[in-house]
Amino acid sequence: METIKTPYKSVLTIAGSDSGGGAGIQADIKSISACGAYAASVITATTAQNTQGVFDIHAIPITHLEKQLDAVLSDIRFGSVKIGMLHSCEVIKTVASKLSAYNVNNIVLDPVMLATSGDKLITDNAIDCLKGFLPKASLITPNIPEAEILIGHKISRKNFKDSAIEIGKKYNTSVLLKGGHLVQETNKMMDVLFNKKTNKNLEIFNPKIKTNNTHGTGCSLSTSIATFLCLGFDLEVAVKRGCGYVNQAIYNGKNMVLGKGNNPINHFGLK
Repeated sequence: METIKTPYKSVLTIAGSDSGGGAGIQADIKSISACGAYAASVITATTAQNTQGVFDIHAIPITHLEKQLDAVLSDIRFGSVKIGMLHSCEVIKTVASKLSAYNVNNIVLDPVMLATSGDKLITDNAIDCLKGFLPKASLITPNIPEAEILIGHKISRKNFKDSAIEIGKKYNTSVLLKGGHLVQETNKMMDVLFNKKTNKNLEIFNPKIKTNNTHGTGCSLSTSIATFLCLGFDLEVAVKRGCGYVNQAIYNGKNMVLGKGNNPINHFGLK
């Protein structure tokens, strides 16, 4: 009797590598694994990076990037794809073309432009190319500095929720606008999800945690949401679960030390 084979629930992450392990591809693989799916990866660039900053970025040649994408997309069926650092127009166009050719769904795009340390991770002329790619995503997850670049004005507590709607309508996609850069007046942190399908905002609250150990939160959040989409949850549930997972990972790592700068979250609660 032939054994019935169970397919993996698989998530593809397309992003840059963080040699310090706190963000990028490394954080993505940890998040996918911790949330219960199989992780595959395509690396767009390598960085010389640690907890103190980004010291160098080396772009992966486009021909090799294409071969990575073809290799995994032709062989593995992915329930979702997370996209992180796309540092040039050529990289953006290559990724967009391949995902379209393989008819990929459930794309969660983190419009990475700045590291936690403030270092720039994308060239100026790539920003317009990235904006043109955003409508292809099922969900984008900008923080406030990134969102301000996308809509061209400052975001405050007063216009926070309206800004999520504005971004979603401008780029024809669902938006999780992250509130971590806002001064929060309560003991809770608020993020806002604009759901393009329902045309409504959903406020998401999690406990505020006093710590500076937040390196990799953006990568981990977008990836965990992609993982929960892969596991079959609808967008609002996947976003809530992803926010909850990252909040717990921040709590797990709040008193941990890795290096001398911005220390990472703790994806597995390890000590």
